[in-house]
Amino acid sequence: MDTEHKHQAALFRWAEIQSKRIPKLSLLFAIPNGGLRSKATAAKLKAEGVKAGVPDICLPVAKGEYHGLFIELKTGGNKPTPPQVQWHMRLSSEGYRVTVCWGWEAAREAIEEYLLV
Repeated sequence: MDTEHKHQAALFRWAEIQSKRIPKLSLLFAIPNGGLRSKATAAKLKAEGVKAGVPDICLPVAKGEYHGLFIELKTGGNKPTPPQVQWHMRLSSEGYRVTVCWGWEAAREAIEEYLLV
């Protein structure tokens, strides 16, 4: 099965290997908003500030006109949800680059392109 988890794990393996060549990749981090959880865990995370729709991945590196890069990682025919689209628009309006990538290779390309700007 080609899951978002597998793609995100592959992206972070790539970033770890490439961080010697591109040190700013060491700042790349995941935002654990997705996944199945018990009601108790979901309530605890919500109380801690987890918000539905926030993109999966953040690279807090300012480049050009952007304050940083957010990536929503998708696989297959998955599409951004309405809360995700709202977050994307809000983050974009605050000066962040936001992109939706289907698969880890597309996310890698988006990161490389962003860092070369």
